[in-house]
Amino acid sequence: METYTLVVLLLAATIRVATPLLLAALGGLFSERAGVIALGLEGMMLGAAFAAAAVSAASGSAWLGLGAGIGTAVLLALVIAVAGVTFRGNQVVAAMAVNIMVAGLGPSLALAWFDLGGQTPQLNDAAQRFRELVWPGAEAARHTPLPGLLYAELLSGHSVIVYLAFALVPAAAWVLYRSRFGLRLRAVGENPSAVDTAGLSVTGLRYQAVVLSGVLCGVAGAYLSTAASSGFVRDMTAGKGYLALAALVFGNWRPWRTLGACLLFAFTDALATRLQGVPLPLVGVIPVQFVLALPYVLTVLLLAGFVGRAVAPAAIGQPYEKER
Repeated sequence: METYTLVVLLLAATIRVATPLLLAALGGLFSERAGVIALGLEGMMLGAAFAAAAVSAASGSAWLGLGAGIGTAVLLALVIAVAGVTFRGNQVVAAMAVNIMVAGLGPSLALAWFDLGGQTPQLNDAAQRFRELVWPGAEAARHTPLPGLLYAELLSGHSVIVYLAFALVPAAAWVLYRSRFGLRLRAVGENPSAVDTAGLSVTGLRYQAVVLSGVLCGVAGAYLSTAASSGFVRDMTAGKGYLALAALVFGNWRPWRTLGACLLFAFTDALATRLQGVPLPLVGVIPVQFVLALPYVLTVLLLAGFVGRAVAPAAIGQPYEKER
């Protein structure tokens, strides 16, 4: 029974950890399907996390913080779009510049505004954070192992952003494969010349995709600082943007496969957290540094064996100049 409880709690933690990865990966999916490299996911998430926590602390409203996080991420996405789409610069350089800028700017602004060593005030007020939603009968069902504990831990007890993230997977699949916008988006990532010949704006479609990526990264960043945590701290994304990009590649740029990759990476992260300080048979206590590195080691191993079979959009990373 104790093992069963630990497994259920591990799965519940996996869902929570997978949420920001999934949101960022879906944002990167739209961007890369349109031909714009989504290497700026990390910076957009981190900027959104700071903005959401700062505004939430100042205003007392998590929803205003969410709006600030989305606005900040969209602004950073536009910076990448202007550099990589309008001026046809190197998209990798533009995205990395945003990542580096935000990594230093967020803690600096937090230090200047709040004087708390580069972090925002703790969000202790219930209105300042997105609290868990408890479904009807969840507390009573918790004492019944099967299926009560599953209902109480896996279905109930998550914030509204968690449910939104998983609901966006079928929505993203429908938009990409069933809507006119999705058809055009996939076309501009494969053959922008054909899209231009059809009288559509390649630049406009790519801007829309990058802005949509910024919106989803904004929600992911806000989740980190106003739902999963109670404030912003330096480098709180801890490479989650890069993990989301890896999940996108591992998922072969498809929504459902990307969901599976995010859950896999999140499971290893949740497992690593559980293994810290726990003695294992014949091994003893594993060093914390090794445990924390497990998700990233798994990412490298999986991509090393899979990336050769991944088929990226044909025009990804290629600037397009309209023919005269």
